[in-house]
Amino acid sequence: MTELTQWLLVFLRCGALLVVFPVLSSPQFPVRLRVSLAAVVAFLVAPTVPPQTIPHDLEILGLVMVLFREIAVGLVMGSVARMAFHAFEFCSAIIGMEVGLNAAASFNPMSESRTEAFGTMTFLLGAMLFFSLDLHHYMLAALQRSYGLVSVGGAGLSMPLFYEVMHRTAQIFQAGLIMSAPVLAISFLISITFALISRAVPSMNVFSESFSFRILAGLLVFGMTLNLTAQHAANYLRRIPDDILRVARLLSPG
Repeated sequence: MTELTQWLLVFLRCGALLVVFPVLSSPQFPVRLRVSLAAVVAFLVAPTVPPQTIPHDLEILGLVMVLFREIAVGLVMGSVARMAFHAFEFCSAIIGMEVGLNAAASFNPMSESRTEAFGTMTFLLGAMLFFSLDLHHYMLAALQRSYGLVSVGGAGLSMPLFYEVMHRTAQIFQAGLIMSAPVLAISFLISITFALISRAVPSMNVFSESFSFRILAGLLVFGMTLNLTAQHAANYLRRIPDDILRVARLLSPG
């Protein structure tokens, strides 16, 4: 196999991973720059790929199948890595619902769509932590190591992989609940307080009167516990390289 074909196979896996990974897959990130980044990474990674993992003497149809498999491997690894940011979106949805700011949607420049204020805030928090912790370097290192776990053209689906993806999906809700727990707690206390007030003053419109207190207390608690939320988010983000390697191991038929 020529060096150009080897580079192309690595480029497809890396490019597919960058297509679905957040921040780098944002519409604000130029497509040309994304393709150039994938090409440079493939240029650096291709010489380090173990020779025994490169298939030889492929016909046109076999080569096309290998190309599609490499794209699928990159998409699966990128989707699993993206689940960390899905946890942030779930956390922001819970906070916005409890505080009562879901109706106040704004334009999110990272996704070019309307989203809640907490959604934009948590997404930017996750992106800042991702780059400040140098996790983009660890993610590229995991991509390079994945060739030692699943060879080029040797990926295959399996039930353990299905169970792993389901497990990672379930952890999205767990992580979102943990990060939004302080706001959930203060919202519960406000609900209990106004429920008791409604018993003492039946004529009071508790539903409308609690809005201002819920928003003020929610924003205050969210700001005071932002450091704790960032620690939980950082712990969840640090698992991305290990998740990529685990998925690559499960993609290997051996």
